[in-house]
Amino acid sequence: MLQFPKWKIVMVLLVALCGAIWSAPNLLPRETTDRMPSWWQPVSLGLDLQGGSYLLLEVDTGYVKREHLSNLVEAFRTTLRKEKVKYADLGINGQNGVKVRIADETERERVRPELRKLDPEAQFDVSSDGLLTLTYGEPAMAKRINQAVEQSIGIVRRRVDELGTREPSIQRQGTDRIIVQLPGVKNPEHIKSLLGKTAKLTFHMVDDTASPEDAARGRIPPGSMLLPSVEKERGLPSQYVVRKRVEVGGDMLTDSQPTFQDGRPVVSFRFSVAGGKRFAETTAANAGKMLAIVLDDKVISAPRINEPILGGSGIISGSFSAQDAQDLSLLLRAGALPAPLQVLEERTVGPDLGADSIRAGAIASGVGLLLVVVFMVFIYGTLGALANVALVLNLIILLALMSVLGATLTLPGIAGIVLTMGMAVDANVLIYERMREEQRAGRSLISTVQVAFERAFGTILDANLTTLAAAALLFQFGSGPVRGFAVTLSLGLLSSMFTAIMVTRLMVATWIRLRRPKTLPL
Repeated sequence: MLQFPKWKIVMVLLVALCGAIWSAPNLLPRETTDRMPSWWQPVSLGLDLQGGSYLLLEVDTGYVKREHLSNLVEAFRTTLRKEKVKYADLGINGQNGVKVRIADETERERVRPELRKLDPEAQFDVSSDGLLTLTYGEPAMAKRINQAVEQSIGIVRRRVDELGTREPSIQRQGTDRIIVQLPGVKNPEHIKSLLGKTAKLTFHMVDDTASPEDAARGRIPPGSMLLPSVEKERGLPSQYVVRKRVEVGGDMLTDSQPTFQDGRPVVSFRFSVAGGKRFAETTAANAGKMLAIVLDDKVISAPRINEPILGGSGIISGSFSAQDAQDLSLLLRAGALPAPLQVLEERTVGPDLGADSIRAGAIASGVGLLLVVVFMVFIYGTLGALANVALVLNLIILLALMSVLGATLTLPGIAGIVLTMGMAVDANVLIYERMREEQRAGRSLISTVQVAFERAFGTILDANLTTLAAAALLFQFGSGPVRGFAVTLSLGLLSSMFTAIMVTRLMVATWIRLRRPKTLPL
């Protein structure tokens, strides 16, 4: 018992030293920690402690289905035209399918394998009257919706990061919802406007065979569509008839920056190598024609191609303000959302309320710590004082772990810390009560201490593992503040097990070796 291995002593000292180093930033003002390296930062504060905005977003899954089926219809049309097959009734079939009628059986059988290749996961059927249908089952469509939600989360994160928001929290809730927490953001309107834009950028050729007036009367050529224009200048059309075929997609952009041209705000963009090649081929083949730049189904600019653009870059001009150009370039850099996002819930927490929460949490923690310290000294004397030292070290290690892991401290998290303080000394109470029993049974001092630590270990481990299992379930099935409580409780239990089993034992052994008491002061 008294012969503590040197490696254990070194390990305890290293853990205590590392805990002190990584928890130190929590004692410094936030203005100071902003200039510190990223690996040495204080615990992040949640919205309820420092104020900020909370947004609950929902992905429009209906749009995901419609967009996927519309793209499949265009793929059908392109394949049938390429194979020079006569067809009719091409369009969306119900909620989860695409249909087309090919009367000629020979042509139908010839093109059938090509249509089947468009999506092997879908169910392909042919009726006796020549109707071909490609239908998605629920698992296949659910897979595409899940991919769209995951992609939306990544794009939302990039957009928020581009704004320079400190310590944002973005996580999924359920099948089609996203929680966005923005600490320190008092007015979320600008962020809402950015997150609410799909920012789907595409380049289409303007269909010069039909006028917007004819299209407004319903005479739209096959393969074309009528889109509104956002241009505010006089003399420019309010609508354009553009080809449905996407010449170049915004997913091929590698960079976009706001700039000025002739004193007016514009947005510059640059394509990837493949995108630049396709853009050059498109402009070379359509010299003299108009190229529509479409953003979220609205034409923001339709310049005429005077000569091939071979550099893989270009300029988007329009009726932009400086802020509009900056926002558009940000959206293009972050990428387009696969579906629109709807704001279901919005909450804003003021910094004053957060300061009151911190003050109340600090008072509660201080009072709880004081009561535990007084209780342990009153009941167990010197050994209680040693347990208090282990308790302080436990709090230091807990703060260090939260800082290293980048955990967010919320008001329920403070409750978890207060609960941890009580549970941290609970292990010491088990050990000291076992010492009392062994001492009453007539064991020697050394034997009493050794047996108490050995026999109390199983009870401590069992109790903490049970609580850890409950905390794991809270973290898995909870969200927001519930998860914050589970994280602080779990980390506190792990650190308390270390301090009770290792630190307290080392201090008791050192105290016995130095003081050489006849009996334990219990």
